[in-house]
Amino acid sequence: MTVAEIAVQVDGVVEGGASLEIRGLTGINEAQPGDITFLSNPRYAGAASVTRASAIVVNEDWKGSCPCTVVRVKNADKAFARIAVLLGPKPPKYKPGIHPSAIVADGVELGKDVTIGPYCVLEPGVKIGDRTLLCAGCYLGHGARVGKDCRFYPHVTTREGTVIGDRVIIHNGAVIGSDGFGYVNEGGKWTKIPQVGIVVVGDDVEIGANVTVDRARFGKTVIGNGVKIDNLVQIAHNVKVGDNTAMAAQVGVSGSTVIGKNVQLGGQAGVAGHLNIGDNAVVAGQAGVTKDVQAATFVSGYPAMPHDKAKKMHAHVMLLPDLKEKVAQIEKRVAGLEKRTSAED
Repeated sequence: MTVAEIAVQVDGVVEGGASLEIRGLTGINEAQPGDITFLSNPRYAGAASVTRASAIVVNEDWKGSCPCTVVRVKNADKAFARIAVLLGPKPPKYKPGIHPSAIVADGVELGKDVTIGPYCVLEPGVKIGDRTLLCAGCYLGHGARVGKDCRFYPHVTTREGTVIGDRVIIHNGAVIGSDGFGYVNEGGKWTKIPQVGIVVVGDDVEIGANVTVDRARFGKTVIGNGVKIDNLVQIAHNVKVGDNTAMAAQVGVSGSTVIGKNVQLGGQAGVAGHLNIGDNAVVAGQAGVTKDVQAATFVSGYPAMPHDKAKKMHAHVMLLPDLKEKVAQIEKRVAGLEKRTSAED
């Protein structure tokens, strides 16, 4: 595609060679002639000035300089996502049907144009909506229900009774509906507490690789509509996650915690059990949440606290080595004064 053709697709304004042909897209540091790249993070402004790309997509208010054609748009991230669809490799296509190696129990209900890949196992009572794809090695337990237009990548496990909405994407190795971590200590030995609830996942959810979402002890573990979960996240039993919340990799959420709508949890954040995190809250990466978080607040640190306070606390901690040295000097001076006073006495 030419730069001009791409600009039409993203409502962009071209500055420079509109007739240049673009063959691929890549990051700003790796780009070569024939590529288009983008700049949305000011951190990479310096790279834009030396990029070898033929064209670059920038926000309309960008004031920097670069040696290539510029396409100005309202939102560079969003525009580049659209360009990736236009120029990127197309996803593999799967022919609807059931692979001969799949094991499908009697009575399983399949919608129109469903694809069941090699070595999948569907237990009795499973129901799958139209156009859903199960790649190789997926397992659906007894009575599991999956909606329309879903895509399960290889080795996804959906345990018994789990309910999955429409247009849900689940990546490799995720386990939805495993037992919650529930035990009682009797006489020094752990006795398992039956986990008899289910997991309910809403529409338009994406769940990353090797994520685990535990079934409820009783009732439901709930993942709301539009939730996005990165790889290696652990969500414990009876957790409720509100619509359009996003969690980065390695987040851990303990049992019975309620997370509101439009919440953002940074990588490796940990949330204790039986807490409430309000709508639109932001939890920074590696924060340790030990008490409720109010709506529309930004917390960080351990224990998690308002971000401004956490920054001040960190600044004070960084001064401790200097403070220690000053205290040592004061102690030395005090000791000298005491010695002198003692000699005078």
